[in-house]
Amino acid sequence: MVTTEEILAAARNTILAESEAIAGMIEYLTGDFAESVQVILASKGRLIVTGIGKSAIIAQKIVATMNSTGTPSIFLHASEAIHGDLGMVQPEDVVICISKSGNSPEIKVLVPILNRFGNTLIAITGNPTSFLAKNADYVLNAYVASEADPINLAPTNSTTAQLVMGDALAVCLMKMRSFTAADFAKYHPGGALGKKLLLRVGDMLDQTHRPVVSPDTNIKQVIFEISEKRLGVTAVIEFDKVVGIITDGDIRRMLSKTDDIRDLVARDIMTVDPKVIQLTDMVVDALNILEDFSITQLVVVENEQYKGVLHLHDILKEGII
Repeated sequence: MVTTEEILAAARNTILAESEAIAGMIEYLTGDFAESVQVILASKGRLIVTGIGKSAIIAQKIVATMNSTGTPSIFLHASEAIHGDLGMVQPEDVVICISKSGNSPEIKVLVPILNRFGNTLIAITGNPTSFLAKNADYVLNAYVASEADPINLAPTNSTTAQLVMGDALAVCLMKMRSFTAADFAKYHPGGALGKKLLLRVGDMLDQTHRPVVSPDTNIKQVIFEISEKRLGVTAVIEFDKVVGIITDGDIRRMLSKTDDIRDLVARDIMTVDPKVIQLTDMVVDALNILEDFSITQLVVVENEQYKGVLHLHDILKEGII
């Protein structure tokens, strides 16, 4: 029976082995890496990433990362390439070929064809003396001394090294393109991430039920307005400008201090200079303000004109958090 500690020890050893293999890759970086980044950046075509076996799976992940960070990329399976899929390779495309050994049969068939096509070929391989390395324009050394598994056979350290090399390329390309969060948002419009990057306050604000009172509004009417609009707050407006805000908490604090509210008006209990956000601001910016000041509502304005109230619950319902 394997004990819990033995299982955890094996997990720790695996993580340690892979981390050490990755750290060792720093020593193998050469000018070929920098030139590869420059070639991909300058290309007027796409980046084709190919491989066989587990390397093909890594190739697909690299393609996904490249596409999401501004480098148009396509995955080409090495075995399918020599059975018709080479038709997707265009003259101006740059090709990355991934192979631990660099000597697999499919690679030996594919590489000469790519060379005849005239495409720039970048090799990611753990064997810098391999067939692939010798026939590539640039070689990115992903050598690992061993795999992490007990019998040194399962692709573990080697595939992690390939993946990290692809990530390094992608990050360098992002930096050279001055790739921003706004650029990232263009490629991630869906889901919580897309909403976080793209959704603006005006996209989700209900402007038809705006709680509003004047500074001279009787407190009883203020309570009615807060209750009717169901946002737990009302803006106080004077000369079309927001001069204050009254929340449920302000009402409770008022009632704890006085029993006679007949002569009280909005200006007597309102909080002046409330936190506001522009209609065109990002929802994620509104969320940051709410968190920073531990509040649940924000007054929304456009060119100083009151547009409504954004509530934390509205953001939660959008699934941004």
